[in-house]
Amino acid sequence: MLLNYLYVGRGALQFFIATYPIIENMQEKKVPFRKLRRYKMAKRYGTIIDILIKYEFGHLVDQMGLKPLKSVLKTRFKSYTEPKGVQLTGPERARLVLEELGPTYVKLGQILSMRPDLIPIEYANEFEKLQDTVQPFDFEDLESLIRTELGAPIDEIFREFRHEPIAAASIGQVHRAKFHDGKDVVVKIQRPGIKTIIEADLDIIYSIARFAEEHIHDVKLYSPVAIIDEFSRSIHAELDYTWEARNIDRFSNNFKDDPHIYIPEVYWDFSSERILTLEYIKGIKGNDFKKIDELGLDRNQIATYGAKAFIKQVFEYGFFHADVHPGNVFIMDNGKIALIDFGMVGHLSNDIQDALIDGLIATSKGDVGQYVEILRDLDVITEEVNITALNADLEYLLDKYYGRSLKQLDAPALTIEMISLLRKHQVKVPASIALLSKGVVTISGFGTQMEPDFNITVLVEPYAKKMMSDRLRPGKLAASMSKDIWKLTRTLHKVPTQVSHILSSAEKGYVNVKFEQHGLDRIVKEMDTASNRLSFSLIISAIIVGSSLIIQTGMEPHIWGMPVLGLFGFLIAGFVGMGLAVHIIKSGRM
Repeated sequence: MLLNYLYVGRGALQFFIATYPIIENMQEKKVPFRKLRRYKMAKRYGTIIDILIKYEFGHLVDQMGLKPLKSVLKTRFKSYTEPKGVQLTGPERARLVLEELGPTYVKLGQILSMRPDLIPIEYANEFEKLQDTVQPFDFEDLESLIRTELGAPIDEIFREFRHEPIAAASIGQVHRAKFHDGKDVVVKIQRPGIKTIIEADLDIIYSIARFAEEHIHDVKLYSPVAIIDEFSRSIHAELDYTWEARNIDRFSNNFKDDPHIYIPEVYWDFSSERILTLEYIKGIKGNDFKKIDELGLDRNQIATYGAKAFIKQVFEYGFFHADVHPGNVFIMDNGKIALIDFGMVGHLSNDIQDALIDGLIATSKGDVGQYVEILRDLDVITEEVNITALNADLEYLLDKYYGRSLKQLDAPALTIEMISLLRKHQVKVPASIALLSKGVVTISGFGTQMEPDFNITVLVEPYAKKMMSDRLRPGKLAASMSKDIWKLTRTLHKVPTQVSHILSSAEKGYVNVKFEQHGLDRIVKEMDTASNRLSFSLIISAIIVGSSLIIQTGMEPHIWGMPVLGLFGFLIAGFVGMGLAVHIIKSGRM
């Protein structure tokens, strides 16, 4: 046990040193030091390790070089006890870890649930169950925030304002209210201090991601730092309510002439970065099938209108709602579909829209070569991708759909299979494509809930054919050729200058050759271990020599006729030396 405690310091120190620059960076950003003292940061790291061990992810702790710390913590913290007769899976335990770590980690899990290209599909599906509900904050804080953000007390702005929120999440909560002119509205209010909390959590998550990427080979394949980069962008956008308000206005403009889709109005005069005031939508939730049937509304028609709206967003506007599940859809009394919650949207460039059409054509033709060329054009195939293996798997997948018309394709199944295949081969799927794939699965699920025989691909076909024919119009072809010629001209124009720069640098001796080593990580690690053992041995030797000199001086105080300080030095050297010897023996390499 004592040896374990001696090595705890080494593991904990290694982890803290790796993450220390993050804490220093937080001070440079002037994050309130009273809330984020260094000891609190270190304590938070310890909590994360405790929870990982509790839910049987101790192997991750081992791979990060904290194995001795794990053995001590196991004696202090009980593992999670599964209900009798229930065997939790890895994804379920991972979900419990995120829930116990708190709101920011829950939000991270929700973002990851939208990215089956980054994590295994079973984890993405499980993370969809994460609940983002917390206790509402005090009404006094709410009143203060409204006064600060809108410049007037709550009773001057609203005739009625319900104290109890209709929804409360980690970032904000939503209240019903009524203007003095009688208009019903909903007010989304950001939780006080949440930005500071999220910034602190992000710094911790970044440090853990970097540490894991350096020490765990399997984790490195998923590029955890890149994932956190994307999460950071997403959550920062969610913290700015004006961003969501602009999304709503854009959707409202796109669907202003659509008789079947309704977008709530934004009241800009009563909105800010931390407050969003919207028109209240009176209607039936998209999953309340009993009331829908009682009103005599046509379920198939609702599913069709919803899917057509999504397809229109993708193919016409390149700007789509990525989370159209029943909770974000209201069916109004007049049969219109009202969309809410525009915090998760996707953007598609013209090149990606063209690639989608080419991908559909390649799928129906079973053309693997064209599919790989599409991926190359999108610049998502890295040097690490095994093209031969990718071709083989693509050929197997596309063979299932060869010869089928577009309406015969099962879009959700094909989407899930394709994303899983690309993730297997470490193809870096663009975030917009990943969001689109999730959107396709979600809107298809909404449609099949409304009508079991619903098939979104039948509705895609007319749009796809229209875009294919549009691309063959003389005007479109001429514009495309003009664009390609312009690119070629720019490239040829830059070639002489670039060649001149290269030759000039070479003449001055400034040409650098980038060298990447592969397979030397283990050797470097072994050398690091050997140098650590040598350092420990030198320290032990120094303690022994120093203690011997102290004993020779006979300095006071004494115990058993010997100087206490010298005797204490010998004991420390003995314990550390025994620990080093045991560690070397256990490693199997003398």
